Amino acid sequence: MIVIVGLGNPGKQYENTKHNAGFLVIDRLAERHGISVSKLRHKALSGDGLIAGKKVKLVKPQTFMNLSGESVRDILHYYGIGAEGLIVVYDDIDIPVGILRIRKQGSAGTHNGMKNIIYLLENDQFARFRVGIGADRGRIPLRDYVLSGFAAEHLEPMREAIVRCADAIELALADGIDKAMQRYNG
Repeated sequence: MIVIVGLGNPGKQYENTKHNAGFLVIDRLAERHGISVSKLRHKALSGDGLIAGKKVKLVKPQTFMNLSGESVRDILHYYGIGAEGLIVVYDDIDIPVGILRIRKQGSAGTHNGMKNIIYLLENDQFARFRVGIGADRGRIPLRDYVLSGFAAEHLEPMREAIVRCADAIELALADGIDKAMQRYNG
C-alpha cells in the first residue's frame, strides 16, 4: 500500500487557504477515483482505494500542520509501511504560485509540517510533491500569508496546479516517480 498524505489544517476557517494545498490535492484524487476520505483514525481522515492499479490510502491529518508527523508516524507504524511507501503533498512558499516540484527525498526546507514528519519518522527518504504558493515577503507576516485565501489572480494558476499535482501523483504510481519528475517539475 502507498500512503499519500496531503498536509493542511482541519476546520472550515482553513478550508481554502494556501496552507491547505495538500488537502486540495487529496480531495482531487479522491474525487477522481471514488475514494471517500472520511474514516477518522490515527488523528487523520483517510480513505482506501486504487489508483493506477495500486492500493492507496489517501490521508488528511487532523492534527494541525505543525504536528502532521504524529498522524503520519502512527499510520506507517500501524500498517508496517516504511518511508518508501509514503508520498507527502504540501504547499511551498519558496516556489512561485502554481509551480510543482517533485523530489524522491530531501530536507523539509522551511515547512514546519514536513520538519515534524521528518523528525518523528527519523527519515527523509520519501517522495514529496510540493505546490508553489509563492510568498509576499515583507508585506505581511508569513503565518498570515499561508493561512489566507488565494488572491484573485492566483485562483486559476492554483486550480491548474492542483490538477497537475494529482496527474503527477497518478503518473508516479503508474510509471514511477522519475517519469513524474521529468514531466511535471516546474
